[in-house]
Amino acid sequence: MKTALEFPEIHAGMLAEVGGKAANLGELTRAGLPVPPGWALTTEAYHQAAEQAGLPEVIERAGKDLASQARDRLLGASIPPDVAERIRKAYAALGEDVPVAVRSSATAEDLPFASFAGQQDTFLNVVGPEEVLLAVRRCWASLWTDRAVAYRESNGIDHAAVRIAVVVQTMVDAEVAGVMFTANPITGRRREAVIDAGPGLGEAVVSGAVNPDRFVADLDSGAIRERAAGDKKIAIRSVPGGGTERVETTAGGFSLSDAQVRDLARLGARVEAHYGAPQDTEWAIDAHGKIWLTQARPITTLYPLPPATKPGLRVYFSVNVAQGVMGPFTPMGAAGLRLVSSGAARMAGYPPADPLDGAGPLTEAGQRLWIDLTTAARSRVGRALVPRIFSVAEARSAGLFTALADDPRLSVIHRSPRPFLRAVRRAARQIGAPRRVWWALTRPDRALAYTRELGDRLSRAVDPAPSATPYERLEHAERLLSRSFPMILSIMPIVMTGYGLFALASRLSGIPISGMQDVLRSVPHNPTTEMDMELWRLATRIEPFGERSAAEVTALYQAGKLPKATQDAIAAFLATYGHRGVAEIDLGVKRWSDDPSHIIGVLANYLRMDDRMAPDALFERGAADARAAVERVVAAAAHRGRLRGTLARRALDRTRRFAGLRELPKYYAVLMLAGVRRSMLVVGEHLVAEGVLDDPQDVFFLDFREVGKALETGEGGEVVAGRKAVHEHESRRRHVPRMLLSDGTEPEALSTPAADGAITGTPASAGVVTGPARVVMDPTGAHLEPGEILVCPSTDPGWTPLFLTAGGLVMEMGGAMSHGAVVAREYGIPAVVGVAHATERIATGQTVTVDGAAGTVTVDGTVTVDGTGMVDGGTVAVDGTVAPETAAAQETTSA
Repeated sequence: MKTALEFPEIHAGMLAEVGGKAANLGELTRAGLPVPPGWALTTEAYHQAAEQAGLPEVIERAGKDLASQARDRLLGASIPPDVAERIRKAYAALGEDVPVAVRSSATAEDLPFASFAGQQDTFLNVVGPEEVLLAVRRCWASLWTDRAVAYRESNGIDHAAVRIAVVVQTMVDAEVAGVMFTANPITGRRREAVIDAGPGLGEAVVSGAVNPDRFVADLDSGAIRERAAGDKKIAIRSVPGGGTERVETTAGGFSLSDAQVRDLARLGARVEAHYGAPQDTEWAIDAHGKIWLTQARPITTLYPLPPATKPGLRVYFSVNVAQGVMGPFTPMGAAGLRLVSSGAARMAGYPPADPLDGAGPLTEAGQRLWIDLTTAARSRVGRALVPRIFSVAEARSAGLFTALADDPRLSVIHRSPRPFLRAVRRAARQIGAPRRVWWALTRPDRALAYTRELGDRLSRAVDPAPSATPYERLEHAERLLSRSFPMILSIMPIVMTGYGLFALASRLSGIPISGMQDVLRSVPHNPTTEMDMELWRLATRIEPFGERSAAEVTALYQAGKLPKATQDAIAAFLATYGHRGVAEIDLGVKRWSDDPSHIIGVLANYLRMDDRMAPDALFERGAADARAAVERVVAAAAHRGRLRGTLARRALDRTRRFAGLRELPKYYAVLMLAGVRRSMLVVGEHLVAEGVLDDPQDVFFLDFREVGKALETGEGGEVVAGRKAVHEHESRRRHVPRMLLSDGTEPEALSTPAADGAITGTPASAGVVTGPARVVMDPTGAHLEPGEILVCPSTDPGWTPLFLTAGGLVMEMGGAMSHGAVVAREYGIPAVVGVAHATERIATGQTVTVDGAAGTVTVDGTVTVDGTGMVDGGTVAVDGTVAPETAAAQETTSA
């Protein structure tokens, strides 16, 4: 391998030889874009230098001081003579003592999935061969900064597999320079250039040393949409003979003319067109007015867009957010939900041509599912109805959806309510809504019996015959998923009747609904709280785990080596509830019966609780509070008339009977999905035996069509490895929008933040609690001390065992009727939901006060000694004091 290559010799496929930055510069040069001339010192040169310095041995030891040891080795060793001579010749070819920029170009840098921007060093205005040699060694060493090492480890990138090349590029003595994104990195809007500019070299803008001018321009037309002048007090300029200096400036006005902004936008459009994706570029304009492109790399933080299948602007809402599943779906998990959605569409009179395609409005992006709400956004009925639904299920989305009415691209075009009413009537008939409502009003015991009968029917239907062939299992799964939705949804008219009667009791008594929330505490017939209580009772029957970790106990359980009583008790719990799990609506995700480590970890938490906080006692106190609340409402209604009092009592009786059933459709759906999962694992075992797959679990990285093809042809498993890699990458995505427009805009990014960084959300469960926060992104293996405030992105039933030890709940997603809010009310846990960026604005260990009635979260900044996490000081004011670790003392008062 050559150790130095000129830019025209380099193309995008040479990542391993020249690293990401050099590959991009070579690609841009070959595309005819205005790139300053230069060359790249290849990774082979680094390899020779690293071997000579003994770096492989340092990496193999991988101690805690890996970064510093690796840097010392590289800086302390000389460059191999052949490599040094090649550097001198390549530098001389640019001209005599030409000023150059010497930049790192790592093989894990400027990639489509991880940009690594700014993690390795750049040296500007380097003059002379010896200075270039020194800069090269320093670039090599920058591969081993603490930040770069930590970033690779957090992204699962092998240190030994990463090499570094070095770019040596002729300096542009810039009059003005900066950065340009070809998509708006704040709002996500595509085809909108965002340009930051300042006088002198671009380093001042890139490093954040200056407040630059900012321009926003349309990438297609060049029209300038926004201008904002920065103070530009600092400029970095080249010094004759080498090096740079920082100088104060008194620049006024804008550093770019409108014509230059448009020229830059046109250049950005050319770069994006070449790569076929939005780019983060660096540019410079010299004294002659010529624009130079000095870097380009993909913008890796943008959320991918759903495929464009219809013209015009589209509005998408995240299914994952609605279900509390922030991670990606497996391919089969997404395919299963498509089949379920086809049943829903058929029920409303809009069946898809092929059930495997799913309902028309359902689409996929980033391995997550999205619902196209464009028709609702552009209809009178949708604009009236959708915000009301969101207000109880996903409160922050209600305001975002309402604000879309201001966009002229989403003007109302569907004015008649008739199509909506026809669909509602058809769906109501399909699920037997009139009869279920009548039962709920007049025969509540019959209504409850129906829900149990439904569960029995579904339990008998979920598993095919043991003798079923793999192809018969596949057909059974497709049939079950596409046809069960109406049956499961038939419970909801009963539930809605209960909540409607709750609202009636409010009107009869004159007490607002917000003042009646205690009525909904500790309601019966809720499968999620019943599961949690059974898990607590299990904790009271088993032997303490002692000093053993949850992982050790799990291994003993799976080996059948726990004490018999404990082994049998855990097995009995999993026999009933083992079909549940975290992210359980994805049939490709393991259930508790597959991996009980989460449940055993929760049991370990329960075993640390004192009797005063025993969940069964708290649940009974909640039931007593609910009875008292019912009497209070009935008395208020009776005070306004005896008949009112009688009606209010009957209404609240049915409310308490039926409110807990809200969780039952999800419970039955998960029961169905777990049955499909078991059957598909049998199919996976068959495909392993046929040599198509390596592991039965790999079947979940195929969809149902692909499984059918694999059964027919014995082929198709080759896609699994790539899909696993993409799934792993998407699992690390830190941000998933609630709502997304087809031009890339995230409506939430356009919303106005609360004044003074106040932390507010939707009131979900009344009460006030103060305690240390515990930020939890994944409940599996989470450690929550009794009384700590659980701060999390969202929840599904797999999270709720943690609720029994939580003192309060703060959740980024959800509304007053979302899963987390409902369960928090039942347990009497103060809760605020729909809190934007709560997991970023609150740090583990901070003392917070949650006011579940007011919908506020107050952070006082006190952090316990074991607290972790960082606080965004621009958003949440904290005093930074540190307090000793204490028991999770808390003070709870009823609202």
